[in-house]
Amino acid sequence: MIRQALLVILAAATGSAALAGDPEPLTYRFDEVKSKVMRAPGGDEKKEARVEAGETAAGGDHVRTGFWAKAVLSVPERSSRFEISSSTRVRLQGDEPGVLLVLEKGKLKAIFDALTGGATVERKVAAPGAMLAVRGTRYGLEVGDDGETLLAVFEGTVEVLPTSPGLGPARVKADEFCFFGPRMAPRPQPMRERGMTEKSWGRREAGPPPGPDGRSGGPNQQGGPNQPGGGPSSRGTGPGMGPPGGPGQGPGGQSPGGPSGGGPSKPRTE
Repeated sequence: MIRQALLVILAAATGSAALAGDPEPLTYRFDEVKSKVMRAPGGDEKKEARVEAGETAAGGDHVRTGFWAKAVLSVPERSSRFEISSSTRVRLQGDEPGVLLVLEKGKLKAIFDALTGGATVERKVAAPGAMLAVRGTRYGLEVGDDGETLLAVFEGTVEVLPTSPGLGPARVKADEFCFFGPRMAPRPQPMRERGMTEKSWGRREAGPPPGPDGRSGGPNQQGGPNQPGGGPSSRGTGPGMGPPGGPGQGPGGQSPGGPSGGGPSKPRTE
């Protein structure tokens, strides 16, 4: 009899611990929606549907924005909101406790207001290779096709916690930025060195972030952080541009000129 009672108590304690470890269900609200924004309930793409401003979403839902689309998604219970740019894909409420959103691809701006009543609830955002922990701040985050991520902090401090073994954490302060990824440790640098500001971040469309060497589209790519083009294999050529050294290039590519420049070759004169 005593043994049975102990087993019942142990089972109840185990169940309570399991429930305590589960993420608390959160409600997300679409405050603003521009153009085509899609939500897949529970990640089920077969049930994906277009959303409108005022609608809600739940943890586990997937949200993606179209080419010209934008959305503002808020989490009232956590005094947080996310300005999601075009061509972006996110998952709401990750598996880890405290994760409000997982940025899988694209670009967003995260705003965390101060929690009321002295609450100390964790508010994290996940990206490939790291977790981002905050305590009232504002920052921009962009994930490229290769999983390389750019973080720019506009206010407060963000702690970058790499998920890969052997990579140490970093605290990124206001007016600093860093790159990180599954095989790249975060190293904060002043934003002014790249001419980056919160205003310029708002003007940039979603796309491959400028790489650690300051060139658009990842390492060893040409183009600057605010120049058009610059994808993982584009070498700084923007829309409507030809290959380096070929005809049809414009800003962000080679300089116009002869065969080795960006413009068409001059006709030969006899």
